[in-house]
Amino acid sequence: MRLLLDEMYPVALAEALREAGIDAVTVSEPGLAGSSDPHVFEAARAAGYTVLTENVADFARIASDHVTTGEHHPGVLVALSSRFSRGASGRPTLLASILAVKSEELGDRVVYLERVAPGEKSSSRPVRKRPRRAR
Repeated sequence: MRLLLDEMYPVALAEALREAGIDAVTVSEPGLAGSSDPHVFEAARAAGYTVLTENVADFARIASDHVTTGEHHPGVLVALSSRFSRGASGRPTLLASILAVKSEELGDRVVYLERVAPGEKSSSRPVRKRPRRAR
């Protein structure tokens, strides 16, 4: 799994993900800090990274637009702020929830992460949302 962490996530989360065996970078590491969401998405897509974000409104739409036009992307993981804290205290739960979907096929999908306690295995599949097709 390769993850590009959106701008709301600290380098410390990327480091924790790397320690867990996930190729993870923040948007600032490849020089994308301050870039528009479409630019971040395109850079992630071109480099084969799944985007980790809280910004469901923009990234779900961008992902859907890509699929609708016949293009593919490595996926979007959504960690809703109502479920996950970005602070240091919330990092272990977010890390465990990402690890729970590590082996999932994420291509062309938007996946909403469910809370998984550290050390606990996910008892159910993550909620998935397929991009809507144009009518």
